Amino acid sequence: MELKGIHHVSVITGQAAKNFEFYTQNMGLRLIKKTVNQDDTSSYHLFYGDERGNPGTELTFFDIPHATRTTSGVSSISSVSLRVPNREALNQWQDRLNEFNIAHEGILSRAGRDTLAFRDFEGLGLILVADGDETGVPGGTPWEKSPVSKQNAIHGLGPVTLTVRDAERTARTLTDVMGFRENGQYASNAPGQPDILVFATGAGGAGAEVHLEERADLPFERLGSGGVHHVAFRVPNDEEYLAWLDRIQTAGFRTSGYVDRYYFKSIYFRERNGILFELATDGPGFTTDEDFEHLGETLALPPFLEPQRASIEAKLKSLVTKPF
Repeated sequence: MELKGIHHVSVITGQAAKNFEFYTQNMGLRLIKKTVNQDDTSSYHLFYGDERGNPGTELTFFDIPHATRTTSGVSSISSVSLRVPNREALNQWQDRLNEFNIAHEGILSRAGRDTLAFRDFEGLGLILVADGDETGVPGGTPWEKSPVSKQNAIHGLGPVTLTVRDAERTARTLTDVMGFRENGQYASNAPGQPDILVFATGAGGAGAEVHLEERADLPFERLGSGGVHHVAFRVPNDEEYLAWLDRIQTAGFRTSGYVDRYYFKSIYFRERNGILFELATDGPGFTTDEDFEHLGETLALPPFLEPQRASIEAKLKSLVTKPF
């Protein structure tokens, strides 16, 4: 029983319309599902990814209008990576970011990979990471109608960085409970701070890594727009999903129990430094209730929310999400 890699990352936005424009037009991702936060149906939940939102490619956003900006700190997911094919793609992305007047730090090496770090319009820390010749968890398939060419397009999620005060506590959860293996380290950008630890699962590679940063000098994060709500890891099937639920509970973690999100099944729990983790099944996926050609164009509701459609739509601000 082994987690396959990162399934999705969920972030908070306060500006759904601008979020849609940025991640489709600037970043070239496809909006593959426009739905609602199932725990608060008065707000949108937007899913971006490759051509069909394959597991390992999904960057999602909860829309909380007028949310205040995140104050960075520990007990946080401080950066999210997006995979591109190679160094040449990074060069093209550097030009693209310049074209859109998006500040960036230039191409630097992290954990032995070429990377390009910047922030979105709400301050979310994003890192483009080049796969190069590295093997590991394969990426997805970029949408052919993306404004970014296929040879340069984002094709999946890369490592997330967890920033905590006590790295050992999180490391034990990753290795002893979740089956990750320690896979090296690299120097922190913060002077005088410990090296950042690298943990891998499954076939490894950029799509299956967590980077762990210890920062005893920082305050606790105050989560808001531009902040990461949680990271989810891939469970291949329902049988292993139930086994993971038992394993997490047996390890002494308080969990959400069985949660059916319709597009996948989930288990939520907080690791020992308070960061929210999710385990999510690979299926059934986002074409369950929409045709592939028209994903994300209209409001999709799972069957258990469909009887409430009229009241849900009445609470939502109009959000036009037609394709490119």
